[in-house]
Amino acid sequence: MKPELIGQSNALLGILEQTYQLAQLTKPVLVVGERGTGKELIAHRLHYLSQRWQQPFVSINCATLADTLLESELFGHEVGAFTGAQKRHLGRFERANGGTLFLDELASTSLRLQEKLLRVIEYGEFERVGGSQPVRVDVRLVCASNQDLPTMAEKGDFRADLLDRLAFDVITLPPLRARGLDIIQLAEHFAVNFCMELGWPLFAGFSASVHQQLLDFGWPGNVRELKNVIERSLYRQGHADEELTVLYLDPFASPWRPTSMTLAPPLVNHVPISGGAAGVERGTDGQVIDRPVLEEPVKVRPAIADPRLESTQDPLVLPQDLKAHLAQQELAWLRAALSQSHYQQRQAAELLGLSYHQLRGLLRKHAPHLPHDERRHDKD
Repeated sequence: MKPELIGQSNALLGILEQTYQLAQLTKPVLVVGERGTGKELIAHRLHYLSQRWQQPFVSINCATLADTLLESELFGHEVGAFTGAQKRHLGRFERANGGTLFLDELASTSLRLQEKLLRVIEYGEFERVGGSQPVRVDVRLVCASNQDLPTMAEKGDFRADLLDRLAFDVITLPPLRARGLDIIQLAEHFAVNFCMELGWPLFAGFSASVHQQLLDFGWPGNVRELKNVIERSLYRQGHADEELTVLYLDPFASPWRPTSMTLAPPLVNHVPISGGAAGVERGTDGQVIDRPVLEEPVKVRPAIADPRLESTQDPLVLPQDLKAHLAQQELAWLRAALSQSHYQQRQAAELLGLSYHQLRGLLRKHAPHLPHDERRHDKD
């Protein structure tokens, strides 16, 4: 069963009304919108609200197959059409006969394939790959894209005549950030379903800060991203018998995340300057690279998030043991949070932006370096 369309915002209700009206026709429809806005859900709604609802609904993502394979998958092939074609293959158009065919990521198709799609729309027939006899079908075509198809057509990257035929009407889905009333409703729906999936007895709701975060965030990945964030945050909290207090928006957030700062420097040629031992660096284009000469080792001071915990030691001289330094810093923050919270572990976790179970993991990790009072579990 496909997920339902959830929401009561004016933006969504207007789309649902447009979808209902188009469902009564057999014309092709183009559904456009950002990734994660629910284009396939609209295609299903167009089909099941139409007179074709008892006939097949067939879908394919055009971006998942190479052009030659996609042509065979859409239109089928005859025996011997290519190496390995040992029997006739019925394509998606034939399997959707009488019903609806949904083509997702339409912008990824080649101009040659778009020409064959145009012929099916205009004449209701096509030829299988390797065949010579026309095959007639009655299929309602629904296509989707997250690309700017009119601009692609102006540049010659998409057939303008196909766009004209598909765009009898266009359903443009609003991004989640334009559906403010729906964000909390969707978030609660995903949270309740995930708790049921994990076998948890209830979902206690969102804290006031998380509620505001949900409304303030831009949601570039739209509904799909919202679902992932809610499920990730609940999983990291480890339980749902208390309000969700921390929203983990970025799964890549980590001090050890690889960055582009480790890229190698450009290739250079060292050309000596006449009359001296020094030299200049020239890039591959022959231009002089102005680079200061370092005569001493680089001295750096480690970044400290809390100035109250900053060490009074001299600036570090590389190389250093980064892992050992981070472990010491982690231990210092842990002790400071426990002290400030009077060893109330849930409060200490909030001070550090952690879940209760994450804090307990840190306590176990640093247990050999913590006094017994700081490791007690009955302070809460």
